[in-house]
Amino acid sequence: MTENPSPRLRRVFIRGLELQARLGVHAHEKVGPQRIVVHVELDVRDDGPDVGEDDLARVVDYEQVVIAARQAVTGGHVLLVETLAEQMAALALRDARVLRARVSIEKPDAFSDVAAVGVTVERARAG
Repeated sequence: MTENPSPRLRRVFIRGLELQARLGVHAHEKVGPQRIVVHVELDVRDDGPDVGEDDLARVVDYEQVVIAARQAVTGGHVLLVETLAEQMAALALRDARVLRARVSIEKPDAFSDVAAVGVTVERARAG
């Protein structure tokens, strides 16, 4: 019996995407948007040849990942940073080539004496 080799992977990432989001449980967070910093890492199945054609259609386009993250924060107020990160991960997993999505969201202005607080969620394709 022949074993199937592990799929080749490519990691697509977005680091330090600054957005304004209506996010938080406290009264002062519900007044208006606050600055968040988003980091995304996607493990993407690479079914192509060792050296593929120089063609955008064969890869996950990180511009589309940025656009999806921007759109996620326009859906109204979200109480939990975890919920927003989960929504962003779910959007990334819509592309069948994405096997795993890690989304970190930082709130850099939450406390004056802390560089940032936040969360990282990781979601994988089922099966």
